[in-house]
Amino acid sequence: MPDVVLPVLDEADAIPIVLAGLPPAFNPIVVDNASTDGSADVARRCGAQVAFEPQRGFGAACWTGLLAATDEVVCFMDCDGSFAGADLTAVAAPVLAGDADLVMGARRASKGSWPAHARLANRFLAWELRRRTHLDLTDLGPMRAMRRLELLGLGIEDRRFGWPLEMVLRASRAGWRIDEIEVSYAPRIGQSKVTGTVRGTARAIQDMTRVLR
Repeated sequence: MPDVVLPVLDEADAIPIVLAGLPPAFNPIVVDNASTDGSADVARRCGAQVAFEPQRGFGAACWTGLLAATDEVVCFMDCDGSFAGADLTAVAAPVLAGDADLVMGARRASKGSWPAHARLANRFLAWELRRRTHLDLTDLGPMRAMRRLELLGLGIEDRRFGWPLEMVLRASRAGWRIDEIEVSYAPRIGQSKVTGTVRGTARAIQDMTRVLR
């Protein structure tokens, strides 16, 4: 049963919907990244495994979730309701079959789900990834699947928003077979703390620029 790491910062309203939408074959690990709205209690009541990471940062939460995972295959997904959990089956399938080492969900965005400034920033980062890795990638999407021990072995250092970019760069240098599969992307539940704001997007770009250097 693949583990699904779900980083959470004040997502109490979205958690029940996200967990209910996960395929039965996936085990959710909700990582509470210092929430103040009772997210951890909500996740626990919904039957999810809960881990805690007091250091604020997307990468810090993902790393804690990775350490809490035990299955051979681990997935990552935002827990704000923007992704359809059902898509995890298709994303994880090539990894489970041994046909890929890292599969990323390329977002097929519905109207109003992806602000223009965030979409533009993602487009630039995807171009930079193609230039550096020669992989045909179109999105730096946060829905992903890979093998747990191999990911631990990459030695990712970033604990902020540079985590997803550093993962791909290190995986490419390590010779991983990397692919992407189209997934749906809908408006998130509640207010965004990152890509939904210009300030949050700028912070993410700053972290990723540091990784690119």
